[in-house]
Amino acid sequence: MSDGHCRQLVLRPMPVAEFYSEFFQLLSDAGIKVRITDMPNEIAEAIPFSRDLTHTAYDREFVHRFWQILLVSHEVFSYFRSSFIGKTSPVHFFWGSFDLAVTRFSGRRAPMHPGGVPHLSDAVVREAYSHEVSSAGFWPGGGPIDYPAYYSYAYPPPEGFASAAVRPPQAFFSKELGEFILPYDAVRTAPDPKGALMAFLQSTYSAAAEKGNWDRASLECALGTAGRPPR
Repeated sequence: MSDGHCRQLVLRPMPVAEFYSEFFQLLSDAGIKVRITDMPNEIAEAIPFSRDLTHTAYDREFVHRFWQILLVSHEVFSYFRSSFIGKTSPVHFFWGSFDLAVTRFSGRRAPMHPGGVPHLSDAVVREAYSHEVSSAGFWPGGGPIDYPAYYSYAYPPPEGFASAAVRPPQAFFSKELGEFILPYDAVRTAPDPKGALMAFLQSTYSAAAEKGNWDRASLECALGTAGRPPR
């Protein structure tokens, strides 16, 4: 804080409601007034943070592993991002589905998204998908994919996208999710993990761009260094 004082909340196993209460009390003690909607996004059977006494686990070792995966994935995603000169998102972390992602845009308008994402405003979803995208990321898993995995999808999905040949061979198209999936273990155990992930990112984007007739000559450039404009 600017007055030299500090506040901290030590992470430990506790109910979400207890963490929520303690965290906002710390903010209040520091003179910071925050109002949020305390219903988790993108979760079908969500419990408001302030009333969630069900989820209590916290495993420091696995949190640290997750953080390490995000760091390395961020490095590869940033390198992948460097070969696109059209509109693209930064490599960013989503609060709802808890995934690290990077999204490319074709520049063309997309059909209105139908919405319907649990506990997320349709207006937010429709703004996010107002234009054609090819998006990829890392996700800790849930629902039909109960293991950590990399994913890649296109909106709107062009004809033939689901049957496109992608790499590496462990990648597959999930009909339940409507996305290509590459299990994290397939990357972790590959002889060249970063190369395997890049192959997935490049091949799934190429499938979206080719099947969707993107103007690739105007949108792409050679791979470069993250954060350094190509010459």
